[in-house]
Order: sequence, then structure tokens, then C-alpha cells
Amino acid sequence: MLDPKFLEDLGARLSALIAATPAADIEKNARALLSSGLAKLDLVSREEFDIQTQVLQRTREKLKTLEERLDRLENPSDRLA
Repeated sequence: MLDPKFLEDLGARLSALIAATPAADIEKNARALLSSGLAKLDLVSREEFDIQTQVLQRTREKLKTLEERLDRLENPSDRLA
């Protein structure tokens, strides 16, 4: 039977070896490049988008109400007819 300490040591060495490969470096660099590029795009989170959508909907409803009120004030004869 193999010694558990030996297996742990072997696993640690293999992990270190894999982490030191060019593929790991390429992945790390690609992630950094992608993160940098996305940061420059000035994106918003889904939560922020949903909040702004709700604000816009309330604003549209308020605008519609105010337009109707203004129309009634500007054209009072339409209501009397």
C-alpha cells in the first residue's frame, strides 16, 4: 500500500507542475485581458438594468398622467360638450 503522505506530496507536485505550464499562463492572461476589456465597455449589472427599467416605467406612467392633465387644463370645453 502506498503511503498517504507520498500521495499527498505527489498530488501537490503535479498541481504545481500543471500550474506552471504555458496553458495556465495563457488562461490567466486571457482572463485578465477579458476582464480589462469588459471594464472598458462600461457595462451595467442585470440588477442595475432592472432597476432602471422600473424607473423608466414609472416615469412613463407619470408623463402620461401629466399629459392627460395638461390636455384637460388646456381644453376645458372638451369636457363640457
